[in-house]
Amino acid sequence: MKTRELFGSGKTVFSFEIFPPKKDGSIETIYKTLDELTDLHPDFISVTYGAGGTAAGCSTREIVSVIKEKYHTESMAHLTCVNSTTADIDSIIAEFQQYGIENVLALRGDINPDVPPKHDFRYASDLIEYMKQRASFCFSGACYPEGYPESPSFDKDIENLKRKVDAGAEHLMSQLFFDNSQFYRFLEKARSAGIDVPIEAGIMPCVNAKSIQRMVGLCGASLPPKFTKIIARFGDNPDAMRDAGIAYANEQIIDLVSNGVDGIHLYTMNNPYVARKISEAVQSVIRI
Repeated sequence: MKTRELFGSGKTVFSFEIFPPKKDGSIETIYKTLDELTDLHPDFISVTYGAGGTAAGCSTREIVSVIKEKYHTESMAHLTCVNSTTADIDSIIAEFQQYGIENVLALRGDINPDVPPKHDFRYASDLIEYMKQRASFCFSGACYPEGYPESPSFDKDIENLKRKVDAGAEHLMSQLFFDNSQFYRFLEKARSAGIDVPIEAGIMPCVNAKSIQRMVGLCGASLPPKFTKIIARFGDNPDAMRDAGIAYANEQIIDLVSNGVDGIHLYTMNNPYVARKISEAVQSVIRI
């Protein structure tokens, strides 16, 4: 099933994101995680992609296929293009088709200062446009509620996002955020710009103060006072921080669903315990 078919029923789509094991040869470790995550019945699970041509990219394809074939849950493969040539992408298209992959989250990918980028694809919109001419995947794109950190302005970022949708993205998934008002502001701007595809809100539960501060530094998300107080109060107590982070994520989700969000994309960080706690807490809200 293509993910675009999940939207439009009036119910909130609820999806998970996982990442492949980082150590070569340890792919089997992900299957215990999947045993628990698929038991929660998400609408689909997306799998992140390693830098072009790495083992992580190979394991992404395998995991996405297993989610669909073994666990009977729809899946989505992330694909970056910053280090790929057209020949690389042609090969990946063939592999995705061989593995039965139908859904692709097209990304530029992070630029590694130690690895000169290729120049065949400068942006995710270029990747979508190229692949759409060669295969019938359902393409999704990423969006940033507070603006892409490298963009010169918020309005320019919305303009570039519209270009991505015009290239063929049929669904958008947002980067993490902790202030729902920022997401609503972004959503209003996107709709006013003619971006009418479903937009899922990306929620990352803060269960570790240090890791979340690192992630915020990478993606540019702001931390509202309510959230910084939680970190200040509970950051040194792992159990308390975990429970407070889960509660905060639940509150975000309930507010988003109440305001008619198209979907919730939960960044599970391969942590079934956290995913289960959140899923159970919001299940009746999500499924209405």
